[in-house]
Amino acid sequence: MLSRRHFVLAAAAGALAGCSGHKNVLSVAATAVPHAEILKFVQPDLAAKGVAMDIKIFNDYVQPNLQVDQKFLDANYFQTLPYLNAFNKEHGTKLVPVVGVHVEPFGGYSRKVTKIADLPQGAIIALPNDPTNTGRALILLHKNGLIVLKDPHNIAATEKDIVANPKGFVFKELESPALPRVLGEVDLALINTNYALDAKLNPQKDALIIEGADSPYTNYLVARPDNKTEPRLTALAAALTSQKVADFIRQTYHGAVLPAGGAKAA
Repeated sequence: MLSRRHFVLAAAAGALAGCSGHKNVLSVAATAVPHAEILKFVQPDLAAKGVAMDIKIFNDYVQPNLQVDQKFLDANYFQTLPYLNAFNKEHGTKLVPVVGVHVEPFGGYSRKVTKIADLPQGAIIALPNDPTNTGRALILLHKNGLIVLKDPHNIAATEKDIVANPKGFVFKELESPALPRVLGEVDLALINTNYALDAKLNPQKDALIIEGADSPYTNYLVARPDNKTEPRLTALAAALTSQKVADFIRQTYHGAVLPAGGAKAA
């Protein structure tokens, strides 16, 4: 995300140098769940086509883009198009979407209440601290009648766009990876599904509120303009949008992750 600090798994950071130096190896950054799991699923199919894929796991949303932009890695798979557009604008990068792969319905979780209506007056609600996901969280709260936004379609909405807050909720913005860890300290946390799954939360069972299957936030395979149509990436894009992968996503994540139908970016 457009966070102020970078969190990179040591294993990934230590292996970056030289990973793009092997022309036969396709290096792809991903967050652990579900992105890296889906990539591992297609790894044998790519190998059968002569494409060796090296998956680099990150636990933040900044370094995967910077590493691709700086040509240390070939591509990444972890982000939505609104996030990518915001990242490019803020960092001056020119990364491009290759293909849409899946949707992760965004949810609100609590260890203090079992129904969203039971949130108390002045409840503390934790939100992701990057612009696109802050807005996404606020829109979800609006749709569930918890707050009223000036424009419920504005993905860049902030607290300043709240025009009604009947229960006087207090909002705390935190780094996305930290949100599952603060569930015991807040009344509700809005968490991206990849981090929820990584924390052993089941979005379909544990989320008190969650986006529907019509969520516009498709997760994309992303690359650079200079390598977007490179044959190895084309092969990966085809594998990720195959019926085989769609079936794997449905059978593995039971609605917590949904195939996007392979809608290619313009």
